[in-house]
Amino acid sequence: MKIKQLNLQNYRNYQHLDLTFNDGLTIFTGENAQGKTNLVEAIFLLSLAKSHRTNRDYELIKSDAEGAKISALVETNNFELPLELFLNKKGKVAKVNHIEQAKLSHFVGQLNVILFAPEDMQLIKGSPALRRRFLDIEIGQSQPIYLVELLQYNRILKQRNQYLKQFGRQSSFDSIYFEVLTEQLIEKAVNVINYRLNYISHLEKIAQPIHFNLSNQRDSLKLEYVSSSSKLNYEQKQHLHTQLTKLFHEAISREKEMGVTAYGPHRDDLIFYVNEQPAQFFGSQGQQRTIVLSIKLAEIEFINQIKGEYPILLLDDVLSELDDNRQHLLMQYIEGKVQTFLTTASIKGLKLQRLNYPSIFYIENGTVQVLKDTH
Repeated sequence: MKIKQLNLQNYRNYQHLDLTFNDGLTIFTGENAQGKTNLVEAIFLLSLAKSHRTNRDYELIKSDAEGAKISALVETNNFELPLELFLNKKGKVAKVNHIEQAKLSHFVGQLNVILFAPEDMQLIKGSPALRRRFLDIEIGQSQPIYLVELLQYNRILKQRNQYLKQFGRQSSFDSIYFEVLTEQLIEKAVNVINYRLNYISHLEKIAQPIHFNLSNQRDSLKLEYVSSSSKLNYEQKQHLHTQLTKLFHEAISREKEMGVTAYGPHRDDLIFYVNEQPAQFFGSQGQQRTIVLSIKLAEIEFINQIKGEYPILLLDDVLSELDDNRQHLLMQYIEGKVQTFLTTASIKGLKLQRLNYPSIFYIENGTVQVLKDTH
């Protein structure tokens, strides 16, 4: 999978931009706040139809414009596929091969990308919400139906929470209506959890040998998806519906007091273990970074196994977070097979021969100048 061309119109600080890329490494360089990350974000948007930086679409539109357009010519499975995403104050419109998609979920996953940014270093020790978002993004682009299930789960969850809050302000409680909501929520929860469990199982199998080699064959890696309740055992997948039904029944009194749904995939977590110990508490900074790098490389391989071709890799100002050895291992792994876009404030210190002499673009206030083109 390769991006041959990228076009931006009234997007962020770009009024109009046309870029053509080679199949290898492209570097966007320039001072901070000039638009480098905006380019990476634009490519990310063409994959998931949402930004990794904001939930407010109006921020993506140039301040003096009514709407924005992001389009690309993508080479996938040996044929060219035009992708277009239109944004305005009312929402988004997506086109694949110039055909408008009835649902954004039909657009998601046409282009697969793996983003590696400085905030990914918080994947191990950050909040559970960060790890759930990681799962949602990665599963969603490889299996878009997951996003549909997740959306439905969140919609029912919102309804259930609203009813629990209303109960705190009124004496009556419609137990039949509440049971219907709960059953609907459990059905969607089972689907979401199973998607996550299957993904983590596959990712772990790919990541373990990568991690073993990156750690100079010193450390082991294990991933575990866990519930916020010790009463749920996710290893017994066939009994998941029964376990959740019992748990929700036992939690009714507590939920009425709290006014929120106490359990479910919206509160679950992903734990990383290094040498059988939780890396969040017992892993050194170096070990945690090795885990994150292993996971990112495993994500690339996972997409390749599912789709039969490698995704696009986006490295947003992340090389400075890796030591020289990890930089070398990363570039060695992707060379010749993964089209990569890298942002950096300066190319000084980068070993360009190690990076296989990339194309380099200088970004300044929404304008792009070619410093080196290897077409």
